[in-house]
Amino acid sequence: MAPRNATASSSKPASRSASTSKPVNGNAIGRPGPSTLKNKKRAVQEVEEDEDDEDDFASAGSGMDMSDDEELELGDGDEEDQEEDGEDEEPFPEFDSEIEDEDEDEAAQEGDSESEDSSQAEDEEDDEESGSESGYNSSDIEAMYGEENDNDEYSPLTSPSSSHKELSTDEKLSKLIAKNSIKPDESLGTDAKISRAKEGVGRLVPSKLVEGGYKREYEDYEAGYGSESSTEDNPNTVGNIPMEWYDDLPHIGYDVNGRKIFRPAQGDELDKFLSNTEDPAAWTSAEDRLLQQSVQLSDKELDIIRRLERAENPDADFDPYQPTIEWFTGEGNERVMPLSAAPEPKRRFVPSKWEHKKIMKIVKAIREGRIIPNKPSATKPTVYQIWSDSDQPNLEHAMYMPAPQLPPPKTIESYNPPEEYLLNEEEQKEWEEAEKEDRKTDFLPAKYESLRLVPGYKNLVQEKFERCLDLYLAPRTRKVKLNIDPESLIPKLPAPKELKPFPVATSVLYRHPENSRVRSVDTSPDGTFVATGSEDGVVRVWDLGNGREVWKWNLQGGAVQHIAWSPYRDESLLVALVAGKIAVLSPLALVAPAIAANTLTHVNTAFASSAATTKMGAGKEIKGTESIKWVRPSEKERERGVLVFVEVPGTPKQVSWHRKGDYFATVASDASNKSVLIHQLSKHATQSPFKKLPGQVQKVIFHPSKPHFFVATQRYIRQYDLSSQTLVKTLQSGVKWISSLDLHNKGDNLIIGSYDKKLAWFDLDLSNKPYKTLRYHTKALRSVVYHPTLPLFASASDDGTIHIFHCTIYQDLMQNPLIVPLKILRGHKVTDGIGVLDLSWVSGKPWLVSSGSDGEVRLWCS
Repeated sequence: MAPRNATASSSKPASRSASTSKPVNGNAIGRPGPSTLKNKKRAVQEVEEDEDDEDDFASAGSGMDMSDDEELELGDGDEEDQEEDGEDEEPFPEFDSEIEDEDEDEAAQEGDSESEDSSQAEDEEDDEESGSESGYNSSDIEAMYGEENDNDEYSPLTSPSSSHKELSTDEKLSKLIAKNSIKPDESLGTDAKISRAKEGVGRLVPSKLVEGGYKREYEDYEAGYGSESSTEDNPNTVGNIPMEWYDDLPHIGYDVNGRKIFRPAQGDELDKFLSNTEDPAAWTSAEDRLLQQSVQLSDKELDIIRRLERAENPDADFDPYQPTIEWFTGEGNERVMPLSAAPEPKRRFVPSKWEHKKIMKIVKAIREGRIIPNKPSATKPTVYQIWSDSDQPNLEHAMYMPAPQLPPPKTIESYNPPEEYLLNEEEQKEWEEAEKEDRKTDFLPAKYESLRLVPGYKNLVQEKFERCLDLYLAPRTRKVKLNIDPESLIPKLPAPKELKPFPVATSVLYRHPENSRVRSVDTSPDGTFVATGSEDGVVRVWDLGNGREVWKWNLQGGAVQHIAWSPYRDESLLVALVAGKIAVLSPLALVAPAIAANTLTHVNTAFASSAATTKMGAGKEIKGTESIKWVRPSEKERERGVLVFVEVPGTPKQVSWHRKGDYFATVASDASNKSVLIHQLSKHATQSPFKKLPGQVQKVIFHPSKPHFFVATQRYIRQYDLSSQTLVKTLQSGVKWISSLDLHNKGDNLIIGSYDKKLAWFDLDLSNKPYKTLRYHTKALRSVVYHPTLPLFASASDDGTIHIFHCTIYQDLMQNPLIVPLKILRGHKVTDGIGVLDLSWVSGKPWLVSSGSDGEVRLWCS
């Protein structure tokens, strides 16, 4: 408003000159009443430098300026006249360089003058009531300078320099005293409170942590200019802790109010790459690990980084060549006063006999060589850790060993830990009821508002005593490391290209309808056909070379669990297992007439002297096998090659042939004591070799040259002698669950696969524990199988891969078998977590047939 402009302080000379440039109604000031009193008060507070500045500004030729002293020259009579005319006069216009626009501005300002005058009057009354800022009222200032202002009159035509009156020494002194004086507080010494610093200004609210307690809530303080609050730049208050502790939590810390700071949205590596290429500001930003977001660096921070790169001081205002301040040297700075005025003691003049003895002792040690004078002292390293004693020499002892350091304190040991570290009532009660040895921590985490509220730790002496006891009683041993070349520990194995041939790629693919899962696969002993058993209950025979389906049987008994060709080459027999029965099959139309005649003779010999159904165990010779029946199929089924059915309890899961082709054994895990059965095809006889099983049987196999029988349970493999009916040995597998089993054609080595991803090789002449344990697969093993003639074996797993290994077994018993990994075959798809289910080698050739859960059978060739 115009009156404010007219009475502005001397710190704004431009606005004041604008307010005095055009008087209205013949007066130099529009409303000089109370505002002049305010100017008088400000005149007391102004320093003399401002007066000199105004004099310089006036001497430059400005006729529009008016200093504070000139405003103080208005007398009391002038104030009364101006108050009477104040209602009729117009507000003082603002200074404008364009004179032709002043009349138009005056018309626009008349409408606002009345409202401005009313508000101005209220402000001026408040100024008079509040008094001076230095502690005096306006009446005190008027009494001090009243005479001077009454005698002087202000003329707008005169310059400020001409109206300025030089003050005397007493006036300057009184002006200086009034400027720097503070009126004492009249409430001191009375009943009023001296200080209200300890009275809280926040509002009391119920505490959430202490029942029945209250806490004060204060308004949020917004840090402004000059604030030293660290919460502006770093709102996360978790401190210097590893931020990976919060990886599994949705938040990354807490602010000063205890609220959770949630994790900001972060892009992937592609977003970071695009931001670095497209956004030029990305090269001047850094990652704040505490807030987990990118922060833009300021120009000052970038300048600090550039200075650090050039090995300069980060402070731009630092002067490395500033002169040294000599505090106690030079003229007038000498220390001339003694530290003590006591007289010199007598002992400083009389020689001491004890010092003489000490000196003679040192001289004797020097002569004997125990003390070497002028010995060079050990130089301390220039760079060392200031908080460590590692630079101190250790004790001269061969077995010196430093005590182990205590672990650093964790977040749970803080006096103000986060909420997730505190125990609730149930956990606290459980901690108190538990034994001291069973507790996870030796203390209960507690939360305190400040460090001065933390009580003394009651277990301090006990813990220090236990620490000293551990250092005194606990033995510490020195571990001497062996200097061994790591390359020497790696066995020297031949290269795979030197061990060819072995299968490397898929040659023929045998696809099953509707991708039915193929549980078992086997090849004929002459290497001509491939038989497969799938979950649709169909046994299929394929031509090995071209992959064409040449024969099939629908057993209509559910999924085919397992199939196996007879190893006898003069016959063509195939055994298939379904739920509750065993089917003996033969593709008579596909083989030579002589082989077909031998097959029929072998199978039908027992039917010649019996009825259509043969029931074993009718007499007293064999007990426990009454429920096993050998059934002759119908005429139509016999024409299709179904030769005989054997009804057995449970669901047989595995079949294994004897090398002569007359005996075969089956395993049905759900048949209790009849889970292992040995069948004789020529007599249609079945026997159960075990009255009581050693455990749940998984796999069985016959020895290739001896009358031995191997039975694999969940963890052990037992070798039995069938002729003497005794247990030969028990092999400890070291695995959790055996899944597959196979025996080398020489009978001295055995391999097993397990569901815990291990393949174990046993040397039967060496030990009852595995010679090698291989862990190449990432999932459970389903099948392991030796090649019948070549030094190869393979393993199949649920990870969809097949591993091919080379194995050379030497005649020298002192030389260990050579096992070399050759190839990983990939091609089967993993379906429902199941990969490759079964493997079978082609006799005489380095070819492998595999079946998987994806409904495919593959022939892998070299």
